[in-house]
Amino acid sequence: MRIAQFSQSDGAAIGIQMGNRWMNFTKSQVLFEWIRAGVFTKPLTNLGAWIQSGRFDAQYARTVMDFVSKGKLERTLSIEPGARMKAPIARPVKIVALGLNYALHAAEGKFQVPKEPIIFLKAGSSVVGPGETVRIPRGLGRMDHEVELAVIIGKTASGVKRRNAYRYIAGYTIANDVSARDLQTKDLEKKHPWFRSKSFDTFTPLGPWMVTTDEIGAPVHLDVECLVNGKRRQKANTREMVFDIPRVIEFISKYITLDAGDVISTGTPEGIGPIRHGDTMVCRIDKIGELRNPVRNR
Repeated sequence: MRIAQFSQSDGAAIGIQMGNRWMNFTKSQVLFEWIRAGVFTKPLTNLGAWIQSGRFDAQYARTVMDFVSKGKLERTLSIEPGARMKAPIARPVKIVALGLNYALHAAEGKFQVPKEPIIFLKAGSSVVGPGETVRIPRGLGRMDHEVELAVIIGKTASGVKRRNAYRYIAGYTIANDVSARDLQTKDLEKKHPWFRSKSFDTFTPLGPWMVTTDEIGAPVHLDVECLVNGKRRQKANTREMVFDIPRVIEFISKYITLDAGDVISTGTPEGIGPIRHGDTMVCRIDKIGELRNPVRNR
């Protein structure tokens, strides 16, 4: 199931894809509860907030959509034409990212393949959604694209064992870990953290929607690619990750409590390259979709 965040003329709405149509889950859920129980419920308007509340329930969402389908209400309860799709989670409290999680990416940077996951944080304020512009700061040198599979945590995770890791996932989306490469290199040389080189505003395109875990399956073996101006630069499969998703969740949750709505960006494959003013980045992941973002100077 694909679940997206929309901005439309009457405000924010959660959308769920049914066939070729996006349904307004926000309105559907209110009508469903009124008919089922005769009560008016507060509308669920924000997917990120729903997940962050710890009450996200994919089965409930399917039940509401079954109600829409059986009642033949698709035309009445569609997302309005012209609505803008936004990042599925606009301001994650934590974005935990993986470094060097593909062996060939480590090799292209002349680094050793890590023996345990390398984790770092990105600012939640760096997130933008599908179609939104990545703004390049001036005077900082090379900027790179990095396509990554992103995991959205669905409930509090602390001390999780890898055999149980998939139980803590709400769904998956695409992340582009845009990086100020020259600044990152300078920080590495000084043995400083590289948080700032990854956290400029607009440096984490996220989306275009969240795909629930039942659509992906486990283990997660997905083709990943990034194109810039129509030319493919990155191409890999998540089976090539040095540390798979259960191992990553086990490792992170050993040290850091993961909360509902947190995002894990699982690392980028080889083929990173510079982006410039006027470029268009397209990140694609099998079974999820396509995340497209233009690049402009600030």
